[in-house]
Amino acid sequence: MLTLGIDIGSSSSKVLILKDGKDVVGTAAIQVGTGTSGPGRALEAVFAETGLSWDEIDYTVATGYGRFSVDRADRQASEITCHAKGIHFLVGSARTIIDIGGQDVKAIALSASGVIEKFFMNDKCAAGTGRFLEVMSRVLEIDLVDLGDVHFTATEAAEVSSTCTVFAESEVISLLSRNVPRENIVAGVHQSVASKACALALRVGIRDDVVMCGGAARNKGVVDAISTRLQRPVIVAPSPQLSGALGAALMAFEDCIKQADEGPKTARAC
Repeated sequence: MLTLGIDIGSSSSKVLILKDGKDVVGTAAIQVGTGTSGPGRALEAVFAETGLSWDEIDYTVATGYGRFSVDRADRQASEITCHAKGIHFLVGSARTIIDIGGQDVKAIALSASGVIEKFFMNDKCAAGTGRFLEVMSRVLEIDLVDLGDVHFTATEAAEVSSTCTVFAESEVISLLSRNVPRENIVAGVHQSVASKACALALRVGIRDDVVMCGGAARNKGVVDAISTRLQRPVIVAPSPQLSGALGAALMAFEDCIKQADEGPKTARAC
């Protein structure tokens, strides 16, 4: 049985194909999201990688901001549910999830069985999100992928606002004009991101293990800043950007099995 999960975020599109609810057959991630060619390109990429086609997929679940744009999806599901399911599959000991996406930050509390107990989401402002990091990267003239390494060369963290991306951009420009070392500003930027994420995590209640996912989890500086602020280790999920798509594919598998059990009238190819 082949199921497909597609996670269309604000800034990236991710696809994952799962075999029999446990084996990853193929993945693709395109760094443009909803309202663009990203979803279509991600699907094309995963089908090219695997040699599969739509006709061979038994069930599809779409999630993320752009989930309702996938015409061939059998179901749409919230990203909260999909990230929780994906992380529980990858890290069974996870009890607190911090997900930093392109335009939002989420904190989720999980039970031992993977049930969502509580969650909070900040989606009203780009501060503390992947978009925030992109803006700071541009102002600092440091590639986004290099920010994590630069973080560990800082002697101290400069003060950078965590309340507004526009204000923070002005602050960074001011810091640069005062010749504050760029590495110290980078550390301050990461502290700003950590401040937002940890405030949400504290609202759901911090319990080990704490697991990070989302694109920002690939930034070692952000992970370090969050770990330092929480005073505990933070686990980065394997392929953290794909956890939502994985959760969607797992949900597709469960739905497919359920429909098959209900009889031939509702079952599809599964």
